[in-house]
Amino acid sequence: MRSTAAAWLERHQVGVYLAAIAAGLAAGWWVPGAGALEAAITPVLGLLLFATFLAVPFTAIGRAFADLRFLATVLVLNFVLVPVVVLLLSRFVAGEEALLLGVLLVLLTPCVDYVIVFCGLAGGAADRLLAAAPLLMLAQMLLLPAWLWAFAGAGTVGLVEPAPFAEAFVVLILLPLAAAAAVQWAAPRAAAARAVESSTAAAMVPLMAATLFTVIASQVRGVGEQLGALAAVVPLYAAFLVLMVPIGLLTARAARLDVRSSRALVFTGATRNSLVVLPLALALPEALALTPLVVVTQTLVELVGMIVLVRLVPRLLPERARDAAPGRPAPDGSRRR
Repeated sequence: MRSTAAAWLERHQVGVYLAAIAAGLAAGWWVPGAGALEAAITPVLGLLLFATFLAVPFTAIGRAFADLRFLATVLVLNFVLVPVVVLLLSRFVAGEEALLLGVLLVLLTPCVDYVIVFCGLAGGAADRLLAAAPLLMLAQMLLLPAWLWAFAGAGTVGLVEPAPFAEAFVVLILLPLAAAAAVQWAAPRAAAARAVESSTAAAMVPLMAATLFTVIASQVRGVGEQLGALAAVVPLYAAFLVLMVPIGLLTARAARLDVRSSRALVFTGATRNSLVVLPLALALPEALALTPLVVVTQTLVELVGMIVLVRLVPRLLPERARDAAPGRPAPDGSRRR
């Protein structure tokens, strides 16, 4: 049974996340040395993803992986429709190599980590996005060089090191997924595993808040100090979010997806892989030192946008009576009562 504190946090989670964003902005700007929190991003995000994976029964993931229509629609949205949008938006900064490369790196790579969390908060099919994550990661690793060559030129491709992609896949996907699978397997047999399950479920909202705080506090000063140079990309990132919501809705309708899958599709189209591609940007030559901040700026814009979408998407895609019937899976993978 959930504690009163956990239940309160879940009811007021959007307010908690907004408070975490505000606290991150304040700490990052006013507290000396807050940038050192950058080293904590990967561990905190890994814990958040472990909690997310643990909340989704692995039997549900197996069923989701067999949903070929959803998987095909996700791939079409992210690797056919999104590049068209990115090509159009990126032309506004085509004359600035550092800005262009940052915009392309982050907008051409669909998110495989905290999108699952936000999708679940909005009542979307988090299990289906979780099943799609390895495909999305593999596809973007293979296609990103081709997109960079087409949109920025052959010379740009050679500047990007692929190793951080592989490292992020292992640390942020495979390890948390394996740990969650081990706990789920052991839970019926061991009290300790059941205790991990219950405590992790109660910690979901605090972990999300900690992730938001850590990312923003560690990055906001760098962005603020270069705000004049970065101002051109902020409206592009906002426009991307605004455009991808109706594109996701129309794509879901064309594919005849159910409500939960449609919500998931909107989130995967709108949410980008900023925390995974940031190491790629950090490995660039000194002449492109602004590119990592271009990536980070997208993170800050997107996090605010995700808070909005958690409330907006369920209103755009309300559940029908049959979708909310007793016994159907809830957004977190549990059974409705």
